Formats: sequence, C-alpha cells, structure tokens
Amino acid sequence: MEHKSGFVNIIGNPNVGKSTLMNAFVGEKISIITSKSQTTRHRIMGIVNGEDFQIVYSDTPGVLKPNYKLQESMMKFVSSALVDADIILYVTDIYEKLDKNEEFLKKIQDTSIPVLLLINKIDLTNQEKVDELSQKWQKLLPKSEVVLTSALKKFNISYVFEKIIKLLPESPAYFPKDELTDKTERFFVSEIIREKILLNYKKEVPYSTEVSVEEFKEEDDIIKIRAIIFVIRDSQKGIIIGHKGAAIKKVGTEARLDIEKFFSKKVFLELFVKVDKDWRDKPNELKRFGYVQ
Repeated sequence: MEHKSGFVNIIGNPNVGKSTLMNAFVGEKISIITSKSQTTRHRIMGIVNGEDFQIVYSDTPGVLKPNYKLQESMMKFVSSALVDADIILYVTDIYEKLDKNEEFLKKIQDTSIPVLLLINKIDLTNQEKVDELSQKWQKLLPKSEVVLTSALKKFNISYVFEKIIKLLPESPAYFPKDELTDKTERFFVSEIIREKILLNYKKEVPYSTEVSVEEFKEEDDIIKIRAIIFVIRDSQKGIIIGHKGAAIKKVGTEARLDIEKFFSKKVFLELFVKVDKDWRDKPNELKRFGYVQ
C-alpha cells in the first residue's frame, strides 16, 4: 500500500472551537484553550502517524482584522495555511453568522483545495437548527462537504479522520514518525503560562502579555524553568503581580501543575514581570517571540 501524507490546516473565526478540535484530532493537548478570542496566536502543528500515513494538522489563529503588528503576523499564519494545505478544515459553530468575514469566506469559496466544513458545538442546540445551518452552509460553500461535529463530545471526530485519510495525497512522511509537533519544549511552557494568564485576568491585560522562557534546565528528577511575563504598561505589571504577589503566585501554581503533567516530571517554576511598551508593534520583539520569521 502506498504511503499517504499531507497538511490539514484548521481555519476559521475566533471562538468556534478550532483548538479543541485540533487536540481531539491529535489526541494530545497541543493547543491551549480558553473562552477568550485570540487565544491561539501561532500556527501550531500536531502530527498524527500511522504505518501508511502521516497527517500534519495545523491550528491557526482566529480570523480578524488586524489593529497592530502582532495581529498582522497572526493573519500571515492564516494566509499561509490557506496556501500550503492539502486539505482545509473550515470550522464554524452553531452561533456564528454566515456573513461574518465575507472577504475571507470568498477565499474559501475560490480555493481548489478540498474543504471539509465543520459545524462545531452541535451538542448545544437542536436538530432543527443544525439542519437549517447545514443547508445554508452547503449553499454558501457548495464545493465543500459539511460535517456536524462536537469537539467536546468527540462527535464525528473519527468520521473526519477517515475522510482525511481518503483525501490525503500519496507522499512520503514530511516529519520523523516519532514526532508529535514542530514546536519546542520552551514554546509549550510559554503557552501553558499564557493560558493561565488568559484564564485569570480580565479586559485588555491578557492581550497585552507575552511570555518568554529564559531558562529551561532539565535534570534527572526536576525541570527548572525561569520565565518572564511581558506587559505593555506599568499598571498591568501591578495587576499581573497582584496584592502581595497573590495573583502571580496563583498563575505560577496552576502553570506548574500543568507543566508537570505535560512533561511527567517535577517542575520548579520562577515567574517575573517586565514592562516592554508597544512590544506588539516592534518587529524585533515579534521576531524574538516567534511571530516573524
């Protein structure tokens, strides 16, 4: 039997469940998940291998109109995912209006790449609403196959997997068969910390932060990590730290527990906070944080 391999890129607007679907397809928590938009900032690959296939999934940021250079870089990840895909998983959900981001939808309509249109979160509505949405989306994207999914309930995940296998082109593997992702250990540490910031702080603070892992030392029985949380204003530094350091201690504890679970090893985590004004608009800083190649 010929070996099949290809890039399956997950694209869609914010908060439709792309990252939850990504993790369900890969079988591991590759992408962080919160209820806030812009949780995913990078293009993150998750690799699924079989004896005669390799699927390279990509989770991408939610589509938006950029307000600063960080968001411009995020949208470049989305644009590249539209071009280099072998299969596109376009994700919507039961709440999203069909005319949202019409300009981007036009690109999906015009692509010659196979598209599976996933209507996610169907466990949160009734059959009548699902049928109505399916018909509308099929009319809007007639070349795509509409698939009803629930990432949380794992509904139709195996069906989508089988469809992907059928659509994959014949090709040797792009990555070694024992690889799970293209990202480094430091990247996942920074993402876990950033997830806790998104979950524990409100308003603009989570969107003004970035995390840099300055030290990652793995010893026989422990991993020692030092990370810096960057914010854009002095007032945000105070909010991140909290009264007598209570807020940052909570973030550190929650992050450490998840990092220990991720690496199956005891972790010592130190967190510091620094102000870096306008880092979201500085090309050198964006390059440092991995947003610019």
